[in-house]
Amino acid sequence: MRVQLINHTPNPDRTVAAAAKLCYSPVGSEHIQDNLDQAEIDRFLKMLIQLGHWSPTEHVSFTFSAEGVSRVLTHQLVRHRIASYSQQSQRYVKLDDFEYIVPPSINKNPEAVALFTNIMKQIGSAYKQLALMVHHEDARYVLPNACETKIVLTFNCRSLYNFFEHRCCERAQWEIRKLANQMLAEVKKAAPGLFAKAGPPCITKGFCPEGPMSCGKIDKLKKD
Repeated sequence: MRVQLINHTPNPDRTVAAAAKLCYSPVGSEHIQDNLDQAEIDRFLKMLIQLGHWSPTEHVSFTFSAEGVSRVLTHQLVRHRIASYSQQSQRYVKLDDFEYIVPPSINKNPEAVALFTNIMKQIGSAYKQLALMVHHEDARYVLPNACETKIVLTFNCRSLYNFFEHRCCERAQWEIRKLANQMLAEVKKAAPGLFAKAGPPCITKGFCPEGPMSCGKIDKLKKD
């Protein structure tokens, strides 16, 4: 898996702080950046996160590229609706020798690896044969969820907080959790103030919303 932050709103911490300043100060738009030094930026961002006043954070967006991921992952991604996606098309891109993602649990089991890779070879062969009979946009119907894909995704800051809360959690599916953790590491470099408190609730809020389905990490954190 390879994840890159390929673009974002310039000066995201400052942009959100300026929007917050307009909400909480009597200044007009031409003065919202006056005297907005780093200490003032940090103060506004901390206040927004503590109050749960998320609307100013919607003014900044972050665009990522991800490759070496499966269709299983991208099917989960689209459940996060306030985002934009551009995915490699199986209709227009021929996949005669498609790559595929092997889950760690399968990789640990030689018998499972043999079964899995054999099935992938059979599917690949079927795809090639079908593509000689019908257009490859219809041949693609035999391709598996494991099929490797590439995607560009854009979130605003507020949506990213929600995404990290759900997908950095240990109970999230392993592949999208790996993606979320890499995305979080990227945005923390670009906007350290904005994402200082981003992540799973057990770490950022000190509680677990999973109840009896909790992974147990919250209990360890409380003991520490």
